Amino acid sequence: MITLASQLLEKTVSSNASDVFIVAGLPVSMRLNGIIVHEDEERLKPNDTAEIIKQIYQMANERDMQTLLATGDDDFSFSIPGLSRFRVSAFKQRGSLSAVIRVISFSLPDAKEQGIPQQIIDFADFSKGLVLVTGPAGSGKSTTLACVIDHINQTRHEHIITLEDPLEFLHRHNKSIVSQREISVDTVSYVTALRASLRQSPDVILLGEMRDFETIQVAMTAAETGHLIFSTLHTIGAANTIDRIIDVFPPNQQRQIAVQLSMVLQAVISQQLVPTIDGHQVPAFEIMTVTPAIRNMIRDNKIPQIDGMIYSSATPELVSMDASLLKLYKDGTIAKDTALTYATNPEMLKRRL
Repeated sequence: MITLASQLLEKTVSSNASDVFIVAGLPVSMRLNGIIVHEDEERLKPNDTAEIIKQIYQMANERDMQTLLATGDDDFSFSIPGLSRFRVSAFKQRGSLSAVIRVISFSLPDAKEQGIPQQIIDFADFSKGLVLVTGPAGSGKSTTLACVIDHINQTRHEHIITLEDPLEFLHRHNKSIVSQREISVDTVSYVTALRASLRQSPDVILLGEMRDFETIQVAMTAAETGHLIFSTLHTIGAANTIDRIIDVFPPNQQRQIAVQLSMVLQAVISQQLVPTIDGHQVPAFEIMTVTPAIRNMIRDNKIPQIDGMIYSSATPELVSMDASLLKLYKDGTIAKDTALTYATNPEMLKRRL
């Protein structure tokens, strides 16, 4: 049966939109290349949004709407064979039902097509430790991590466990065994799943997000005991990321955490999506590979000096966001104004441009 919701999802996929917004008082809207566009002039009424959302719940294996109606929030994902996978965040706003639906492709992203440098994919080759991918929401962190996990899956015989909320990319078993667990569907919480995963003989663990100090603590211990852990944080820049992790802990533990972090951290990647000249989006990266000098800085609480070190570096191990933007500008991918808008230090970049 073709419903309004199924037509809507087909249209979203065919127009290459990343998200579709179903909110009362507005027409159906889609996010295309980072910009929100309205489908037509017709504004949705509360009973329209309720009907579309009800149809979406039916498509998601007749999912029960009770959670949404009782709490005002519900997150889940579902697939339509032959079309795509969708991540749904349904919520109430001003008393009416609304939803934002993210389109997740069945095929895994290709690192080269996505503009992810080989150096980031090579972080998959660490045997143990902690690798963090950071950046604002919607900056492509999950895509970067999916490419790294896929690289491990294609090249090594290992057990990879992913803990995500919700699952975004589906990995088939290739050389590795890939166990993918969805928080609140397959397990209660990140920290419970992470603790359990350590008993499941993992080599690599992808932790969707480091939300609280308990999760961070278990993740760091796992990295210390010989596992390779990948995770994300909503921070921008390597120094901010390190500060955020240490600040999560009570003051009397911060010294010890800094020492532990200096030993387990392998790399921090910060990324943002930048509009290109031809109307698409491309990721720009700050890359910090943890060198002995940086380990000392973390341990001796000289974290503010890290930014300066990355900024003045000419080596491929340390790449500043501005150097990444400068390269995109020189390659003719982005405009000069765009480079300056997204720069960490616009004044300095202006001189280099």
